[in-house]
Amino acid sequence: MMGAVAAAPGPPAEQAGGDPFERWCRLRASGGERVSMIRLYTMVAEPRGLQAHELPPAERAALAERALAVVFPGWETVPGSDRRTDPVRVVPYDPAWPGRFQAWRDRLARRLGATALRIEHVGSTSVPGLAAKPIVDIQVSVADMDREDTYVPPCQAAGLQLRSRDREHRYFRPPADRRRDVHVHVCTAGRHWERVHLLFRDYLRANPPACDAYAAMKREAAARWRDDRLAYTEAKSDLILDLLDQAERWAAGRHWPG
Repeated sequence: MMGAVAAAPGPPAEQAGGDPFERWCRLRASGGERVSMIRLYTMVAEPRGLQAHELPPAERAALAERALAVVFPGWETVPGSDRRTDPVRVVPYDPAWPGRFQAWRDRLARRLGATALRIEHVGSTSVPGLAAKPIVDIQVSVADMDREDTYVPPCQAAGLQLRSRDREHRYFRPPADRRRDVHVHVCTAGRHWERVHLLFRDYLRANPPACDAYAAMKREAAARWRDDRLAYTEAKSDLILDLLDQAERWAAGRHWPG
């Protein structure tokens, strides 16, 4: 998804000397999203005879903190927001998830009013039959994401905390002292973030083999990265990108409305 740039001549970046993080950044610039944070962990771990998941959690956390602004351009943690480290848990599909979405949707709609142009259930809990973390993901589309004054106070009134922002979206979740059963993602209507999450959802809903492959990857990633939520997400990146390529072809053939 990021544009490729020409690589400098010489040995492969992963074999060159220097800071592994800087080498990973060069790889990411040339290879795009498929050069995941897991590659960074691997570049640090392998010279020590370790696998990526064997790096100490504190060391992985420090690497991830540096990498977030590369993975999510413009990344900024909101000062004063809590840091949650709940373990990753993938469970069988729960028929109660659509009802949980609807309850949160109604709560958000009452507070946001006309500011919310669209409120959609996205993520794995939105796909019937798909195993998922038991956290409902909600995507709220607004006219201008940069106008935080129009939606941050209403989301806070609904019981959410703004945790982070980047160029594509704003991320909310319940505070640390409340049940973590929902994540809310605010994006600008008509932009890439909105479209790709709706497309991925609709493609999985319509394609059981793709859904099965994704579920298997989720279980594998959760088993390996139970203590690292970012790595859990990054471990799925190759499959997600492959499925999105398939989804684009599927959408083109069906005049998918988005």
